[in-house]
Amino acid sequence: MNKLRRAERLLIISKILFDNPGKLFTLNYFENIFKVVKSTISEDITFVKETLEREQKGEIVTIAGAAGGIKYYPWIEEGAIIQYLDQVAVLLNDYDRIMPGGFLYTSDIIFDPYHSQMLGRIFATKYKAANPDYIVTVETKGIPLALMTAQVFRVPLVIIRDHSRVTEGTSVNINYVSGSTNRIQTMSLPRRAMKENSSVLIIDDFMRGGGTIGGCLDLMKEFKAEVKGIGVLLSTIEPERKLVKEYYSLFEMETFSHNPENPFIKPNLQLELKK
Repeated sequence: MNKLRRAERLLIISKILFDNPGKLFTLNYFENIFKVVKSTISEDITFVKETLEREQKGEIVTIAGAAGGIKYYPWIEEGAIIQYLDQVAVLLNDYDRIMPGGFLYTSDIIFDPYHSQMLGRIFATKYKAANPDYIVTVETKGIPLALMTAQVFRVPLVIIRDHSRVTEGTSVNINYVSGSTNRIQTMSLPRRAMKENSSVLIIDDFMRGGGTIGGCLDLMKEFKAEVKGIGVLLSTIEPERKLVKEYYSLFEMETFSHNPENPFIKPNLQLELKK
């Protein structure tokens, strides 16, 4: 690569970091790219770090030591989260989304790359101090949200399924009572999916009574995992007492009303845990 001007180096450094959230980069990595001395790279990174933090566009974390370097995390500031949740709430408060059984159609949002990335980054921002080893979800609609959360932390995604698969080896299977159907169901996780004594975040798309999340918690106990947090896209107001005590819900759904002046989906603008 030809010797670049500082503005060009700053642009490339930023692009590399933005494309690889949570990845550790040594200063030597950038030295080899730009063919400049370490002090110059340090000045460039300091400039990028201070700019991002001043404009609240994420954080560059410095890891000291011989094996150290820098990591970029795309945290979202609270004002931007509130603005975004308000916008999505407008989309969700569409009566055409109401489905038989009291369910709400959300697939177009969950499987949209822009929305899934934003929602995943909001979950990651909420639990940025958790430092999880894995992000855990239940197939299938929770997968995009959990995957985008895992991308921020740069950790593996673990998917709990409703049955074991021969191709995945020995699995742990448990029964749980679904909070939505009140039926006994089964969830399964291969032994090789995660190491014991790990820390995890559980991310899912919907919670009514909390039975499915409760099953996840029981399954995590089988792996001796520490659950650092539970995040769901949408939870219902009723039942008020759920099987899960603490969780973070981006949106809450009230009883459907056909009065446009009374929206049935409300964003959680307090950004706090439900207890």
